Parts: sequence; structure tokens; C-alpha cells
Amino acid sequence: MIVAFSVSPLGTDESVAPAVARAVKVVRDSGLPNRTDAMFTSVEGEWDEVMDVVKRAVQAAGEGSSRVSLTLKADIREGVTDGLTSKVEAVERELSE
Repeated sequence: MIVAFSVSPLGTDESVAPAVARAVKVVRDSGLPNRTDAMFTSVEGEWDEVMDVVKRAVQAAGEGSSRVSLTLKADIREGVTDGLTSKVEAVERELSE
């Protein structure tokens, strides 16, 4: 499964970069395949391990805040691995034709 999520504390200073960095660190330290862009962090793995990482990332982002916003999108597809790379490669192949 691939989960793309965005997490942000509410009611804090204008910049959320420190909180987002704490969440991204949790994801990167998990050892699961992941990517971060300007809007979302995507992580790939089995249901329980991915959801555990998301939970810990939300907790990390929420340190010092009483409220956290989480947006999450999941692609749940059994038997697929390396989807973070293969899905992008498939689109790139289509664009090159």
C-alpha cells in the first residue's frame, strides 16, 4: 500500500516547517520507501507498518500543539511492491511515446 499524507499543527506560528520536518524525520527513520514533495509525504509498505509510521509522524508534528490536521490518501493494492517508483515510471514511459 502507498499512503500519501500531509500533517500540520494548528494554532502555531506562521511557519510549520519545524513540525513538518519532525514528521518527515519519523518517516525517513522508519526505513520504509518514501518520498516528500511540497505538499505530501508518501510512504509504502504493509498496512500496519505504514499506519504506525503515519501515527508517529502525526504525534511528532503535533508536539507543542493541541490540534493537528491530517490529510491522507491511500492506494491499497495487494501484491504490488515498489509502487512509488513503478507508478511514476509508467507515466514517464507514456509521456516519452
